[in-house]
Amino acid sequence: MVDSQYYLPNDIGVSALHCGEAFHLLSPQEKMYAHYLSRAAWYGGLVVLLQTSPESADIFVLLQRIFRKQTPAQLEQVATAAGLSSEEYQAFLVYAAGLYANMGNYKSFGDTKFIPNLPKDKLKALVRASQAFQDQPAEMEALWDSCSCLLYSLENKQKQLGLGDKGITTYFSGNCCLEDAELTQKFLDSKVNCTVEGECESCCGSFNFEDKEFTVKRGDYGPLMEKVCSYLQQAQTYAANDNQRKMLEEYRRSFTFGSVDAHKEGSRYWIKDKGPIVESYIGFIESYRDPFGSRGEFEGFVAVVNKAMSERFARLVSSAEVLLPELPWPKEFEKDTFLKPDFTSLDVLTFAGSGIPAGINIPNYDDIRQSEGFKNVSLGNVLAVAYATQKEKLTFLEEEDKDLFIKWKGPSFEVQVGLHELLGHGSGKLFVQDDNGKFNFDQSKMMNPETGEVVSSWYRGSETWDSKFTTIASSYEECRAECVGLYLCLNKQVLSIFGHEDKDAEDVVYINWLSMVRAGLLGLEFYTPESKSWRQAHMQARFVILRVLLEAGEGLVGLKEVTGQDGKPDARITLDRSKIHTVGKNAIHRFLRKLQVFKSTADVEGGRALYDNYSTVDNGGAHDFLRLRETVLLRKEDRKMFVQANTRVSGDSVELVEYEGSAAGLIQSFTERFQDDAEQLEADLLALRKRDAPCWC
Repeated sequence: MVDSQYYLPNDIGVSALHCGEAFHLLSPQEKMYAHYLSRAAWYGGLVVLLQTSPESADIFVLLQRIFRKQTPAQLEQVATAAGLSSEEYQAFLVYAAGLYANMGNYKSFGDTKFIPNLPKDKLKALVRASQAFQDQPAEMEALWDSCSCLLYSLENKQKQLGLGDKGITTYFSGNCCLEDAELTQKFLDSKVNCTVEGECESCCGSFNFEDKEFTVKRGDYGPLMEKVCSYLQQAQTYAANDNQRKMLEEYRRSFTFGSVDAHKEGSRYWIKDKGPIVESYIGFIESYRDPFGSRGEFEGFVAVVNKAMSERFARLVSSAEVLLPELPWPKEFEKDTFLKPDFTSLDVLTFAGSGIPAGINIPNYDDIRQSEGFKNVSLGNVLAVAYATQKEKLTFLEEEDKDLFIKWKGPSFEVQVGLHELLGHGSGKLFVQDDNGKFNFDQSKMMNPETGEVVSSWYRGSETWDSKFTTIASSYEECRAECVGLYLCLNKQVLSIFGHEDKDAEDVVYINWLSMVRAGLLGLEFYTPESKSWRQAHMQARFVILRVLLEAGEGLVGLKEVTGQDGKPDARITLDRSKIHTVGKNAIHRFLRKLQVFKSTADVEGGRALYDNYSTVDNGGAHDFLRLRETVLLRKEDRKMFVQANTRVSGDSVELVEYEGSAAGLIQSFTERFQDDAEQLEADLLALRKRDAPCWC
């Protein structure tokens, strides 16, 4: 029997991400703009296959070839004739949908491998019986042989993404360890980014660094980037203003020449494009899945503004300068001026990449965020679907909390996302000494509030938050933002902005905090005891917060192991709502100040010691977290998968093509998404995979 965490259950939630209402309100020009941006995003999103695992691209092509010839409904008869039961065929459809939704065979949330929940010989029989195999037996046999072993492999290293012995990664070659990654980062920090075509020679070639030879080449993902640039160029024709046109021009330059500086320049124009009807962002953005925490995974999104919800976020932005001083660190540790960002609620039309978040705060370039600004985005139609909860699937809560939880989970999460993105990621100053020796703070007088002494460390030159804090940077920053959300949701003004007053406001606070401590317990699913490592930044952050609030004592949080009604191990988590504003607030105040001080002062040693301590999962102390992890795995519910629409140009207009919320609907959306140039695209993906293959030996 395979451990259930390594396959997707047949009854996994699959929901259509509805955006028809918002899309149909767009003008013809806006629809064209959205269409070509979406096409760019979808083709760029295929890069994630190559960024995830050595076998992901081959599996994707195998599935595409099968489903291009036969729809899921047509293939079902073939499956039955090949000896598959209806449950086994459904398991195959769920696996295929999972690969498309995660853009690879590792879960985007948790980085765990998933394999088909049917015997390998049954899947092989289905592949061989398919029309695609009948039409091209030699090619399909070769494709099956190239990926079938890894498709099912659950050797220890194959079970999760990671560096060296801890897992699989395609960000580094198979022989790289943490020391190699650290040396590589030092080398990269020493190089100036290539910005224009004429400077190619300065960043490509062979270099000697600390007695090691580094060879720098360009051209990764070339055929895919060419498609992205082509569609971005077509989108430019329909741009609403010069900022959008210049933004897209810089993105094209970035993807053509591999220039980070060009992408930063495009991001500057993006920030200046205030309140667009069609919002988008594209590029190598989030570094969660690089085991070293530095390289960005490709993503691209296109979304339409939800005006009613955006008005609430605009009021939150207007209140930001009043709320920032409420945060528990000295004003010198806050940015010199708060650059009011755009903060909009969007209905997603397209989100290409490994997964879809509920909120985004971008760009991730610290120098731009600190001095020029950023944008906040809340994805309204994602929130509406992702956090709808059925009572019978609500684990680890007391019965009397469940109805309240279901009623207020959505509204409370909306508050948390707003605070997390705007005042969490948007707050706090980094102390920097630039390449010219100039400081952005008074280093002779700046006092560290934790030690009472003058600040003795800071960021120097090209150092960034990610390059300094590396492996803990993503999770640490998510934890800081989550703590800001918990802390400021206690503010009545904040609750009033979101329309919550009196008893309702207190219920929102209670469920927000209860949801956080429950999420901390659920986070144990994403911890790997064998390597003592966390596989998901947000869930590690929530576990850390649970530990902090348990440590606060005084009966604030209760966590006990019990036996469930089914006779199997279970757990109950409780929160004393009368102590949130006192014991809870004080605990978060103390912890959040520490997080910010270590971050501001680039104190990696202090920050890592603090964060690693609270991230520890063991069986010592008052709670056996290793045993609780087994209980969490026993009762876990897999995250929903989203079926997204396609757009299609028909004459002078753009059609929106929507699909049913099922595994078959998700599969159909992907086969139709790339039908215009399917054979060439699949050949390109296989060639790119083959080019990288020597790195994994």
